[in-house]
Amino acid sequence: MGLFSKDIKSMDDLFLHTLQDVYYAENQIVKALPKLIDRATSRELGAGLRNHLRETEIQVTRLEQVFEKLGRTPKGVDCPAIDGLIKEADEVAGEVDDKKVLDAAIIGSAQAVEHYEISRYGTLIAWAQELGHDGIVRLLNANLKEEKAADKKLSSMAEGGVNRRATGRTASRAPARRAAASSSTVRRKTSPIKKRPTKKKKSSRR
Repeated sequence: MGLFSKDIKSMDDLFLHTLQDVYYAENQIVKALPKLIDRATSRELGAGLRNHLRETEIQVTRLEQVFEKLGRTPKGVDCPAIDGLIKEADEVAGEVDDKKVLDAAIIGSAQAVEHYEISRYGTLIAWAQELGHDGIVRLLNANLKEEKAADKKLSSMAEGGVNRRATGRTASRAPARRAAASSSTVRRKTSPIKKRPTKKKKSSRR
């Protein structure tokens, strides 16, 4: 059932369907993460993915609490979007032989999943607020906060060395540029100040 299904007749129906969509997505992510963890070669990346796997398991529990508050049984609905993202991540990880490039590919795939989740949670929170589900907003916000933190951590790892190693660049180039810039700044600060020429006084002799 898609978002534009005729079975959705009210805002409550739309909220429930999207909640089921996210519940399905989180459960699929729990199943998919172990494979990415095994393929990651960076220790930091592997540790980060393991930590997010634990977070995702807790997020599933929070979503089950949301269903309980709505008086509904936890249930997922097929989500082609997340299925496609996970399939793509699996295929890319399986096709890349260079381990350094593989880590960059894993981060890119993981962030694509994170961005989907962030958008979905943002939508659910906005709808929950309109529907007056204050207790539910708190639970959804907790999940959203973790997703944003995970995305930020992945960006930090990518920019902190994974992408550079994947391109074959050495780590010494960036510091060298910074050192050159610093030296230039020092030269500008210590350059002598030119004095203005003083005007000659006119002679008092007639």
